[in-house]
Parts: sequence; C-alpha cells; structure tokens
Amino acid sequence: MTHASDMRGGRLSLSKDGLPDWLDPVVHAVETVEPVQLSRFLPPANGAGRQSAVLILFGEGECGPELLLMERAHSLRSHAGQPSFPGGALDPEDGDPKADGPLRAALREAEEETGLDPRGVQLFGVLPALYIPVSGFVVTPVLGWWRERTPVGVVDPNETARVFTVPVADLTDPANRATTVHPSGHRGPAFLVESALVWGFTAGIIDRLLHYSGWERPWDRDKRVPLDWRS
Repeated sequence: MTHASDMRGGRLSLSKDGLPDWLDPVVHAVETVEPVQLSRFLPPANGAGRQSAVLILFGEGECGPELLLMERAHSLRSHAGQPSFPGGALDPEDGDPKADGPLRAALREAEEETGLDPRGVQLFGVLPALYIPVSGFVVTPVLGWWRERTPVGVVDPNETARVFTVPVADLTDPANRATTVHPSGHRGPAFLVESALVWGFTAGIIDRLLHYSGWERPWDRDKRVPLDWRS
C-alpha cells in the first residue's frame, strides 16, 4: 500500500498483494505486454523527450470495476476539453525517471488535479514508456488500485473541467466504441462515455488494456465520430 509518508520519504514500490481477482487479467497484461503492442510511437533512442507519467486508477463502484478520468479545462492552449488520465511531467523532486520517479509523479499529479488521496492507492504495475510526438512527452503509464476510496473533484478549474469515473462495462460496450480520424489522417480508437469522447493517447491505452486483458468485445471499427463530437 502506498502511504503519504512513503511519498515524502522512502522509495515507492509496486505491490500485487490483496488485489481483487478481477484485476488478475490486467496484472498479467501489464507484466507481459511489449512496447510495440501498445503503440507505434516509442521513446526516441537518443533519450529526447520530456519525462512524464499518468495514473491509470482502477476502482470498484456501484456498477462494478471502473476507471478514474478527468476532463481538461476548455481554456487550456493544448488538449483543451480532452478527457485524460491524471498526470503530467516529472518534477525534480519526483526523483529518478528510471526508478520510482514516474510513480511519484503519477500520484502527485493525480492529487493536484483531482484531489485524490494517495494514501488510498496501491500501485501494482507500470506499462512501458510511450512517446507522444505532438507534445514531445515520454509518458510512463502507472497502474493503481483504489483500495480506499476518498472524494475526488476539480481542484483548479483553470486546469480541470471535471473529474469522473467510467465503468469498465461501459468501456467494453460495443455501442460506446468508435474510431476517430484526426485532421492529420491518423485513425485511433475512441469511447463515447459519460457525455465525453475519449480519444487520443488515453483511448489508445484503454483500448490496448482491454484487448490484452481479454475484456474487449467485438465492435464496429467502421463507426466514425468527429473530434468535435458532443452528446
């Protein structure tokens, strides 16, 4: 279990102790997936890119397993109004990017953006770092189990428009799945859930996690939605 004192002092670590059985397929996927199976955009070999991390937090709500997401403020100059995992760039105080730096950054950013209490989160896995060419970020996805639920919500409206959870059942529902086409021509998976269109990096990670966890259901890949979709 991750405690606030751990964040201030000793090194953070991962633990699979006491995880719910339904997370077993996710744990297996995280331990076996290869970087190229997640994305064709991998970190530059020369080490370029700004190190960052996101928190993929699984909880259990009234509708069963769910994921924590947030919607970025519509006033931001980049990624305005886009749903995403909590996360951001590593700060110097987060420590070594090749050690527990991404773990600290993921928890710190989640606390700053959603009010999440890190003491209730058990970190259990890390996916291979991926690259976002448009922003130059090297992103490490950190996975956690929301063992002790605490209230979450918008901390700074200048950064975040809303904080919400999405049932995994809604993410796997074929009716909520579609493909987006970026103006650049790039096509990617998308999810129409909780009055939001989840696309881009976030949707790509969710799509791959569902696939390699064996949770994916057949869906219509020819169904297209525009990026300016509104429910």
